[in-house]
Amino acid sequence: MAMRVVVTGATGNVGTSVVEALGKEPKVGEIVGLARRLPELEMPKTRWVSRSVNDDLSDVFGGADAVVHLAWAIQPARDQATVERINVEGSARVFEAAAAAGVPALVYASSVGAYAPGPKDRRVDESWSVTGIASSFYSRHKAAVEAILNGFETRHPEVRVVRLRPALIFKGEAASEIRRLFVGPFLPSFLVQRRLIPVVPRISGLRFQAVHSTDVGEAYRQAVVRDVRGAFNIAGEPVIGPEELSQELDARQVDVPPRVARALMDWSWKLRLQPSPPGWLDMALQVPLMDTGRARTELGWRPRVSALDALLELIEGIRHSKGMPTPPLDPETAGPGRLGELRSGVGARR
Repeated sequence: MAMRVVVTGATGNVGTSVVEALGKEPKVGEIVGLARRLPELEMPKTRWVSRSVNDDLSDVFGGADAVVHLAWAIQPARDQATVERINVEGSARVFEAAAAAGVPALVYASSVGAYAPGPKDRRVDESWSVTGIASSFYSRHKAAVEAILNGFETRHPEVRVVRLRPALIFKGEAASEIRRLFVGPFLPSFLVQRRLIPVVPRISGLRFQAVHSTDVGEAYRQAVVRDVRGAFNIAGEPVIGPEELSQELDARQVDVPPRVARALMDWSWKLRLQPSPPGWLDMALQVPLMDTGRARTELGWRPRVSALDALLELIEGIRHSKGMPTPPLDPETAGPGRLGELRSGVGARR
C-alpha cells in the first residue's frame, strides 16, 4: 500500500523541496502539507492543510505512515518567548501527537546548529556533542529539541526516529525568504551580484558547509522510505571559507577580527538595520565541520549540487527577487518596496 506522509512547515525553503522529492517517490501515494497559510501552489500527490504546531494535529496524523517535522521559526527574533513556544514546545507537541496517532516513523529537521563548539580543521561524525552554542537562540532551540527527542525515543521505542542535521541550505527560489529572515529591507537587490562584491571578510573560524535545498529534499525522501534510524549529517562540498569565496567571486580578502565583526552585527541589530542577532555569527564561527559518511553509506545520499553553486544560486536569486507562490517564499510577502518589513519592525514580527 502506498505511503501517506505528513510534512509540517511544508511551504518554506526546505519544505517545498521535501514535498517535491516525495512527490517523485513511487512508494508515496499522498502527501499532506501543513502550513499556517495555504499556498497558491499545486504539487504532485499533495494536499495542503492549514495548521500550526500549536493546533491539535491528531486528526491529520491519523493513518500517516510518516511525519516529517520541518516547522521552525527564525523570526520574530526580538520576541524570544514566541519563537521558543513555536520551536521547542511546538516540536514536543508534534512528537507526542505523532506517537498518540500511532505514526510508525518520525523524521525531524535538526541542524548543524545543534552541535557544541567543534573543530574547523577536521570533520566530526554524528556522535559529536549536541548541546548547541549558548549565545545563539537558534542553536539553543535545536539542542533543546534534540534532548526532547532523546526522551521521546526512550518512551516510544516503537517509533522509528530519524534526525537530519543539514548545513546551511540554499536555493534560488528561497532567496526572498532568506533575505527577509536574515538580511532585511535595506540592501538594494541590484547590488547583490558577483561582480559588485569587491572584498571578502577573512574572519578567523569562518569556514562553513552548505547544501542545495533539493539535495536536502532527497535526503528526507530517503529517510522516509528507508529503514534507518538515528542522526545523519547532510552537507555539500566543498567547505566554504574566505579562500574559496574570494576565488569564486574574484574578490580581495580583508582581515576582520571576530570581535569587530560581532560588534558591527550587534550594532546593526540593535538599530534595527537588519533582523539577525549576533548569535548567528557566534554559531557560524563555532560549530564544527561535519562528516557526511553515514548519510552516504546508509541513506545512499549524494549531493548533486556543489556547496558553492548553491550559494551562487542564492546570490542570483536575491538579485532577481526570486521566489515561489507560497507565503514564506513569495517576494510579495515583504510588501511593496519591502515596506511590510519596515512597518512591522525589522526582526520584530513574523
